[in-house]
Order: sequence, then C-alpha cells, then structure tokens
Amino acid sequence: MRDITKNFGQNAGKIWISLNAFGPQNESSLIKNSKLSLKNFYAGIGWLARENKIYKDGTFYKLGDTNLTNIIGENAGKVWKILESKGQVDMSLIAKITQTTIQDAYSALGWLAREDKIKTIDRNKQIKIKLK
Repeated sequence: MRDITKNFGQNAGKIWISLNAFGPQNESSLIKNSKLSLKNFYAGIGWLARENKIYKDGTFYKLGDTNLTNIIGENAGKVWKILESKGQVDMSLIAKITQTTIQDAYSALGWLAREDKIKTIDRNKQIKIKLK
C-alpha cells in the first residue's frame, strides 16, 4: 500500500523548498524546479493550501497566507462526499466523478491528505482512494 500522506507531504516540501530558494514562480518553472509530475505538483499545492502556506498571484505562486482555500477546500469537500458515499474510488476517476479538472482533483486530494483523511489501496494495479 502506498502512503499517500507521506508522498503528498514530500511533494509539498519540494514546492516549498523551490519557492523559498527561488522566490515566486509560475507553474511551469515551479514544476521544473521541484521535479514533480503535474498530478504530484497539484497534490503538493493542495497540501500547502491546507497549511495556509501558498499564495497564487495571477500566474505566480509564492509563499504566504493562502488565497486558495475557497476553490481547493470546496473541491476537497466534493471528493470527501464522494468517498463517503462510494467507500472507495479509482484515483483516475476522481476528477470525472467530482466534475472537476485533474488539477483541481489532485489539489483536493492533497488537502485531504494533509488532514490525514484519506488512504490508498492498490488493487490489480489500480490505485483506489478511500477515507480513513
């Protein structure tokens, strides 16, 4: 079983380190400097938003009190409700079921991982998410 909380926390740490070292960055620079995939990048953004540590100013991310709570928190609520009703959901279907983008779905998962509310289950090479 993968430890989603540990993984997403490490992603957030890489983003924080990059922003701390290089200052405000746009998405492509931040992904390059943190060496994360797009999904892992957004999971880290969700984690940092839940910690109130990342701010988005136009196309640039920077460290500071977050302004991402409304969108990411709302999407985290959608994901949580789906997981509560269905029990577990294939990770690749989270965006479709919640009617959000992949980026928003992974940010929501990062938020929920920071709250230690989700875990993963590996079944037949499919990763499923469920509530703890």
